[in-house]
Amino acid sequence: MAALPEPKTGDPSLGERYRHVRGLSEALVAPLSDADATVQSMDDASPAKWHLAHTTWFFETFVLRDHVAGYQRHDERFPFLFNSYYEAEGRRHARARRGMITRPTLDEVHGYRAAVDAALLDALPKLPEAARELVALGCHHEEQHQELLVTDMLHLFGENPLEPAIWPAARKVPVAMPGPIGWNERGESVVEVGHAGEGFAFDCEGPRHRALLAPHALADRTVTNGEWAAFIADGGYATPRWWLADGWAWVQREGVGAPLYWEHRDGLWTRFGLDGRRAIDPAAPVTHVSFYEADAYASWAGARLPTEFEWEAAAASHDPVGGNQLDRAGAVEPRPASEGPAFFGDVWEWTGSAFRPYPGFRPVEGAVGEYNGKFMSGQFVLRGGSCATPRGHARASYRNFFYPHQRWQFTGVRLAKDL
Repeated sequence: MAALPEPKTGDPSLGERYRHVRGLSEALVAPLSDADATVQSMDDASPAKWHLAHTTWFFETFVLRDHVAGYQRHDERFPFLFNSYYEAEGRRHARARRGMITRPTLDEVHGYRAAVDAALLDALPKLPEAARELVALGCHHEEQHQELLVTDMLHLFGENPLEPAIWPAARKVPVAMPGPIGWNERGESVVEVGHAGEGFAFDCEGPRHRALLAPHALADRTVTNGEWAAFIADGGYATPRWWLADGWAWVQREGVGAPLYWEHRDGLWTRFGLDGRRAIDPAAPVTHVSFYEADAYASWAGARLPTEFEWEAAAASHDPVGGNQLDRAGAVEPRPASEGPAFFGDVWEWTGSAFRPYPGFRPVEGAVGEYNGKFMSGQFVLRGGSCATPRGHARASYRNFFYPHQRWQFTGVRLAKDL
């Protein structure tokens, strides 16, 4: 893997932050050929080339087009190709057919990025505050796409019969299995949840409001691969009593019997990762499981998934830039926790909470108001970030969300139970 730009510390200028974020995307795709960057492995994933161009289209459209007098688009055909879901921006290429965009080439997309970068950095000192806020939003937006880029690359190479390693890594030294899960208890309480108003946040993280927590206990770590293997061995995927009706129908329809990328070979469970196929690490957090699987495991374990507010209240005192997150060279994968409960990094943690608006939520005006609000239906909230989340991107109030069957992201499980 090419060395990634070092993470910025302190409070870098907006220009420095922009350069760092854009450079990270370039470093992530460095190992890819034009073919690697063009193929689309499934409808939920996008080609690497499309991620690079779409994030550039975001800056070009909402900053340069709207706030820089006389700006001329790099290519008038690109908005149709690289708009994602913004209805206010007009017609766009079908999401499921992004892999058909063989032209522009990867080199031409890099040229597009370079041209937009030069124009934006030249205009940045003169931009009004509203435009600078859009640059900051665009940086966070590109960080979201960096995580998608990594996980979409993993899915793409996992579909290749050769199972190539994108970023080869040395064999891991096994570590001792963690002890049994411990439980942190909390009595009934009213807590403040949602973004507190300082620093950046997406609109779906607010307004801040009060939530009532019933007495509960939260696990002091996430579920491991070894524990998940025991669930499989006990018939977890073959016993309908543990599953929601939709989940059981999904298991039967899709023939699911283990986390995504797991295979049973020569009597051992293996997994495919960005460093190729290897034996699972029993002590590492289980990942690439759906909400349905997470909920079934919790039922089998005599527990449940936490609510998003139980999770946020527990995580509020932890450092969001700690833990195993994306920031420098090395294969991207969850690692066994060496000390204490890590609420940030390694795996996104499914909650039992639906992704719905907070009391008083209002989307912002204009096309960027389509960013989160229109997706508040049929999805569940995940918290905490993963090993593919750029360091500094997540926070206690951050709400990620996916449909209950999706599992190509680094998604895992922390248990909770009622008291």
